[in-house]
Amino acid sequence: MRYTQKKTSLLWLLALALGCTAGVAQAEDRWIGTWAASPVSVKNEIALGSAPMTIRQTVHISQGGETLRLSLTNEFGTEPLTISAASVGFFASGDTIVDGSAHPVTFSGSPSITIAPGQFVTSDNIKINLPIFSDLSISLAVPAQTITTLTEHPLANQSAYLVPGDQGTVVDLPEPKEIRNWIFLKNLLVPATNKRSAAIVTFGDSITDGARMSLNSNHRWPDLLATRLTTNKKTKYLSILNEGISGNRILHDTAGPKALDRFDRDVLSAPGVKYLVILESINDIGRTYFARPGTQPGEEAVTAQQIIDGLKTLVDRAHAKQIKVYGATLTPYEGAAYFSAEGEKDRQTVNAWIRTSKVFDGVIDFDKIVRDSATPSKFVKKADSGDHLHPGDVGYQMMADGIDLRMFQ
Repeated sequence: MRYTQKKTSLLWLLALALGCTAGVAQAEDRWIGTWAASPVSVKNEIALGSAPMTIRQTVHISQGGETLRLSLTNEFGTEPLTISAASVGFFASGDTIVDGSAHPVTFSGSPSITIAPGQFVTSDNIKINLPIFSDLSISLAVPAQTITTLTEHPLANQSAYLVPGDQGTVVDLPEPKEIRNWIFLKNLLVPATNKRSAAIVTFGDSITDGARMSLNSNHRWPDLLATRLTTNKKTKYLSILNEGISGNRILHDTAGPKALDRFDRDVLSAPGVKYLVILESINDIGRTYFARPGTQPGEEAVTAQQIIDGLKTLVDRAHAKQIKVYGATLTPYEGAAYFSAEGEKDRQTVNAWIRTSKVFDGVIDFDKIVRDSATPSKFVKKADSGDHLHPGDVGYQMMADGIDLRMFQ
């Protein structure tokens, strides 16, 4: 009996060890997005491709690791896109990278890649020790070629730099031209390090995109939420993928494809997505009563019920993929250029539905967090960026601080 007990104990310990090893291996076999941006179609007005050029762009990751993969995109391009060389280094300041930090990027073993129109590619593994919240500078050498349409994320509120020639490994770029968009960048991935490793996708418009935050500050509410997640042992392995597009709408194509059309690409296909926060439709409301330039009054009008139906469709599609969805109430906008009393009624109707419908797995009441208690249709003064539509740095911090982290445990 004693022998049997000892044998059973040894077998149990062996099984436990194998189980732990399998769990680690399973985590390492999964890749999680640590940074992302939603691309749109933009006319090539910077003459990229007119001669050999290098573009250096900086991103702020939300999880670290010892290996990295880079995804480049030509999803809105109309011609094949060739990148002759790419490298990833640590940001130092401005257009400068930390000396000696440039790591070459390869695609199926080759330093160059041609991406077909409508497609994206992901690199080979890049061996690089990445502390959490690293700022990475990605340099792309773009040879002379025809590029009619750029696949880019406009209004990044982050400086990027263009210089002639292939200078991706140069520490300090000579006389660069500054732009503020992310071009050809789709996402960055790191291996999962824990069974809790997963991504939170934040999906929305300019308020999620970080419009009117301080330049290069990474003070978007999703960035600030990422910092808070590390303070909780049950959420510290979660990353943030910001899929906000300034000007985006649920029901009309304007700034990028409408939310209903880009949902598969930007949410359901996001690497490692487990949670989703939706904050969108203020542009649908605003443009219902104040037509955007080039359109007729009423041409793009929608009702509060149509917005609600659109939001419910997004939730249903996410739930079908076992993604938990949190609805965020629309923030105040009285004083904004497209404010109207009718639009305010629609905002209140949509917010009431978000709070009470029980369609979502939970609610983040951004409206309550940043509104003026005396005039709830307005931002509280300290949260307002000054345009009465977007928060400023303080407002974005208030939004991030107001999120209950237990939602993501």
